[in-house]
Order: sequence, then structure tokens, then C-alpha cells
Amino acid sequence: MQNELIIISEYCAKCNIDPLFIDLLHENDLIDIYVEGEERCLLYSQLPDIEQYSRLYYDLSINIEGIDVIRHLLMQMEDMRREINELRSRLDLFRDI
Repeated sequence: MQNELIIISEYCAKCNIDPLFIDLLHENDLIDIYVEGEERCLLYSQLPDIEQYSRLYYDLSINIEGIDVIRHLLMQMEDMRREINELRSRLDLFRDI
């Protein structure tokens, strides 16, 4: 299911999103667009990110550059969270000695 493609025009119509917004995300390397036949498509696995980006853009009026910065910061936070968990595991090993 992760490799399933969603047609952009259908997704935009269903979610009330301007297709130009999808193009902006793609132009700024926030998402990938695939062409299947004559249809432009998105990967199903990208939908949670697109939904988050659309909330930031439409609900909070954050521009595409701001969305990119937020995405980058969230990725850094997730990396740090993983590193902290790894360090805690190592520390627990030393405590057990």
C-alpha cells in the first residue's frame, strides 16, 4: 500500500486543495510527483506530510519557505530524540555494570 499512487487532481478535489499548492511543494522539493500515463500522481505515503503542509499553509498562513524550515527543524528534533534514546540505552548498560 505504501507504493500506491494517488491522482493529484482527484486528491485536490476531495480535500479542497489548490493543485498549484501541490506544484509549489514539488518545486521546493518537499514532495515528489510521479507521472503514470497522463496522470500526475503522489505516493500514498506522502499524504500525511501533504496534510501537515496544507494545514500550515492554509490554516496558519505559513509560506512554502517557512514550511520547509519547519520540516527541517522537525527532522532535526526527531534525529535528536533518537540520539537521546540511544544514549539513554547506553547509559543504562553502564549502570547495570
